[in-house]
Amino acid sequence: MKMESISTSTSYDYYNYSDDPYPPISSCGMENVNYLGAHLSILFYFMFLFSLFGNGLVLVIIHRFEKLTTVTNILLLNLVVSSMIFMSCLPFLGVYLQLSYWIFGMVMCKIVGTVYYLGFYSSVLFLTLLTFDRHLTVVYSLGAPRVRSQRYAVFSCAVVWLISGLACIRPMILLTTFTYLGKVTYCQEYAGDLPYVDVKLLRTSGFYLQLIIFLIFPLAVIIYCYVRIAITVMSSRIVTKFQTVRLIFFIVLMFFMCWTPFNIVLLMDNEADTCQEKKKTAYALEITRILAYIYFCISPIFYTFVGKKFQNYFRQMLVKRFPGLNPVSVSQQSRTNMSTRSSPNEL
Repeated sequence: MKMESISTSTSYDYYNYSDDPYPPISSCGMENVNYLGAHLSILFYFMFLFSLFGNGLVLVIIHRFEKLTTVTNILLLNLVVSSMIFMSCLPFLGVYLQLSYWIFGMVMCKIVGTVYYLGFYSSVLFLTLLTFDRHLTVVYSLGAPRVRSQRYAVFSCAVVWLISGLACIRPMILLTTFTYLGKVTYCQEYAGDLPYVDVKLLRTSGFYLQLIIFLIFPLAVIIYCYVRIAITVMSSRIVTKFQTVRLIFFIVLMFFMCWTPFNIVLLMDNEADTCQEKKKTAYALEITRILAYIYFCISPIFYTFVGKKFQNYFRQMLVKRFPGLNPVSVSQQSRTNMSTRSSPNEL
């Protein structure tokens, strides 16, 4: 992923001087793009607050009503943490885009950029892992309990964090601050050469890492899993199978609409050569990244509250907080849910 994801859309050409690694030769002015990004970045603050409230509510429900030792709750907990890590960067990025320059210093530039990628990458992989786990519970309902152990969940989460952490090495090395014309400070990837580091190879490998591990692989797994889930549900006697299939279609459609366009534009931006092409992809990046961020903001909440069990827990909390509300008979709903297979209801 290129740093246009978290920086202002200013394109520079650089060459190396021994005393100044950042002297710009020419620039592709994108004032209008920055103007659009500054206005759209206001949404970052709302997404941050919504994510803080929604994910906090998920954590409260898991803590009060559930055990943290179950596979589903371990995966959900890690997904929520991943989403909150990513969303913690949005206020900094919102300020950066609105001011069009970086005010938090070099150390925070590296920290915010690295945390941004850690949350971004891990969110994709945890969503994929959660989808695969639900595929196991539905398609292999009889054999799944033998595989879905606590050790399996902890190991899977550790692998996701390890892969995401390794993928953050590139931005951790390349991200830095520099001053343009002695006035404006930017937080972007290092433009020159680094001693003992092949910067070009590092950028290229990072690009293909993003493409294969964080786009093609998740899309392939999610499509495969939900196709198998849909086939299993349709061939069963589940009363609510049509609603479940519609829900599956909606989940896949959301992932495609929010996550795929952003990555396609990133691919186009990587191939852009002329200033005009860079401007077009910069405009597209401003729009598509909002969609991607919204998806990561709502995905843990959506994946949690779409299940009947968590909906019942939420109703219990509301009734306890506001006694005037009509209580919902949880036990009756539980008996209704037990009459069908429980796993599709947790989609």
